[in-house]
Amino acid sequence: MKTVFIYNEHAGKKKGSDATLISQLSERGDSEISVYTTKSIGDAEEYVKIFCDDNGSARFVACGGDGTLCEVLNGVMEREGCEVALLPMGTGNDFCRNFDSMTVDDILSSDITKCDAVKCTLTLGDKKRVVYSANMVNIGFDCNAADMTSSMKKKPFISGTLAYVVSVLVTLIKKKGASLLIEADGKVIHNGELLLTTAANGCFCGGGFMSNPHASLCDGLIDVNIIKNISRSKFITLLPSYKKGTFLNKKGIGNIISALKCKMIKYTSLTGTVKVCIDGEIYDADGMTLEIVPEAFKFAGQIKSV
Repeated sequence: MKTVFIYNEHAGKKKGSDATLISQLSERGDSEISVYTTKSIGDAEEYVKIFCDDNGSARFVACGGDGTLCEVLNGVMEREGCEVALLPMGTGNDFCRNFDSMTVDDILSSDITKCDAVKCTLTLGDKKRVVYSANMVNIGFDCNAADMTSSMKKKPFISGTLAYVVSVLVTLIKKKGASLLIEADGKVIHNGELLLTTAANGCFCGGGFMSNPHASLCDGLIDVNIIKNISRSKFITLLPSYKKGTFLNKKGIGNIISALKCKMIKYTSLTGTVKVCIDGEIYDADGMTLEIVPEAFKFAGQIKSV
């Protein structure tokens, strides 16, 4: 099977070592390996679709962050025989935190893990858009912080995790959450104000925050957290355990967070258009339905043992 490295040179903070690695791959002279450098947002998805139409299946390696992986995933969906891999070069690199090492040699030789995906159907007025998520969907405070992080991480000396932490603190001052009607598997589970909600396939977001510690990429379920509209001071005290993934063990946490697993979840905004974050990319929507797609794609990597 051919291996196609899809390089997003704008992912993360561009490092000379990344560019050198991609050049070395290009110069290997191996007819089974090729490199493509993306030209714009959305280009990775379109390239993968065109490649499959013209050449058949391949192992597509997203060289970037979660956003690049999401584009590659959306390119291979509904195309038989394709495989996905990730060479982490982004700032957050949250999806890869669920797996063992991901070097070039690992990617070329790794066995396959069949991973679930989340089908996200977004609505905005009479328009619909479908995006498949490999990792995480966020609405509310977390999404607003992620939106700010995309600008913050471009500043000098600010890493992916630090950019997210700074954005969280700035967003906290504004305390901007969301107002949503949420239905899980047909049952209303929330109606009104909230601070944030995450719907997860993987465990991590925000450059290493273990926001959904019980999530699994292979269980056929979406892992959902809903954090109530709590005070700034209470959220600040919760933040360290939220990063470590230990917050669900705290006494009285059920009064702050609702946690559940489901196969389908529907969000309806009660205040018009809201921001939605899907694998680090921001979308506008007034409603959204998420559905789990079991064993949706083949990923070159082995999930870390607990």
